[in-house]
Amino acid sequence: MSADPQVPSPRREELLELAYAYVLRNGMAAMSLRPLAEAVGSSPRVLLYLFGSKDGLVQALLARSRTEELALLADVRAAGGGPADVLDRLWEWLAAPHRRDLLRLWAEGYARSVVEPDGPWAGFAAQSVHDWIDVLAEVLGPAGDPTAVLATLRGALLDLLATGDEERTRAGVRAGLQQGGLTPVQPE
Repeated sequence: MSADPQVPSPRREELLELAYAYVLRNGMAAMSLRPLAEAVGSSPRVLLYLFGSKDGLVQALLARSRTEELALLADVRAAGGGPADVLDRLWEWLAAPHRRDLLRLWAEGYARSVVEPDGPWAGFAAQSVHDWIDVLAEVLGPAGDPTAVLATLRGALLDLLATGDEERTRAGVRAGLQQGGLTPVQPE
């Protein structure tokens, strides 16, 4: 018998947070239950009981990573400001070195969702796009093009993850936004 993976329990939430920290450090591509369970002080059997299956655990981890993305978007909405200021804050959040593990996990989930649309990753990429398009449309207003801005941010983000070149990617984001009619805050 297994627990209902939709019903939160303190132990499930504790193990989810520990597993999330583990996959931020190690990624999910080659995640195996035995090393994960050992790293979080549990057993594969307990993880399967609490999450229903390995796919259930992957889905819970992707949902957990999405909560950080949604929290960012909520913070951006709450902070207000003009579109250029908001987009500059978004990029600074995305480009912060201490978020690289989270963003690598996002990129992995995004790519796997596209490559394996029927697996536990199903819908992750599409939902991520919709989350961002909704917020960007709100920030930019009716005259803005949220798809173009999202493409600029995501392209630069993938470039940053691949190269680590913060200065060049920041300049690229600012140039892309200027071409789109937005004038970001001047660099320090």
